[in-house]
Order: sequence, then C-alpha cells, then structure tokens
Amino acid sequence: MNAILIIGHAPLAHALRQCALHVFPDCGNAVAAIDVQPNLSPEETLATARIAMDQLTRPPGTQGVLVLTDIFGATPSNVAQKLVDGVTSRLITGVNLPMLLRAVSYRHEPLDALVSRAVVGGTQGVMQVAITAPQNQPRRKHDPDHYHDQQ
Repeated sequence: MNAILIIGHAPLAHALRQCALHVFPDCGNAVAAIDVQPNLSPEETLATARIAMDQLTRPPGTQGVLVLTDIFGATPSNVAQKLVDGVTSRLITGVNLPMLLRAVSYRHEPLDALVSRAVVGGTQGVMQVAITAPQNQPRRKHDPDHYHDQQ
C-alpha cells in the first residue's frame, strides 16, 4: 500500500488531512501532513519532510509515497521536489480535497496508477456549477409582438 504526504502552506496540509480522516477514519497511519510555516526556512521544512517520509515508509508493506503540495513553485513544492526520488515517491502539485480523497481511496494501487487516479480526481472535482439547474429553470415565453430578426 502507498502512503500520502501532504505539504502545504499552514494550515492547509493539516486541514486536508483532517478532511481525509473524516471520510476515511482508518487512513491515519497512511496520510501525513506538514504545514509550512512562514517563519521557517526551506531547509528546516525539508528536514521535517524527510522525517515524515521516513516514518511513512517504515511500516512493512509500504510500496511508495505520493507527495501532494498546494502551489507549484512555492516553498512546499520546492521542498517536495528535493524530497521525491521519482522511483518510490511521486509529486503532484495543486492538491485539492477531491484529489486527496481519490488518492486515499486508491492508495493500494501501484504508484503510477495512483498518480493518474489522483490527478483525474483533482481535475474532475473542479467544475462550474449553475446556480439553478437547467431542468429547474422556467421556460422563457416568447412574446409574438417582439420578434427580433437579423437583417
């Protein structure tokens, strides 16, 4: 089974982990979170992330670690890039709750499949929703005296 490490600007990482635990109460040992504090250097955050990564990979049966960060190019992502090896760990930026829940749901799959499922879950979870569903909107009545034809 794969583990998941969330690295994000405080307090996002821990908030996302708490949401995952709300939906999947049994995932606590497989999901860790690091909130990047504004007063810590990237080196300190990297040291903390290495400890978390080590703890996640220690239990027998752990295949790999999927690292999720919030914004590409920001400190959490930069730290994660130094942490991830591309073999037993992968990195996805732009984490959202649908992505995390999908990753937790499929953490038993091979790491490459897990990455694909997480990205799809994250992108499918972002959509514009109409205020009123089209089937619930009243039909427009056409006034026969006001036809506007193009000429």
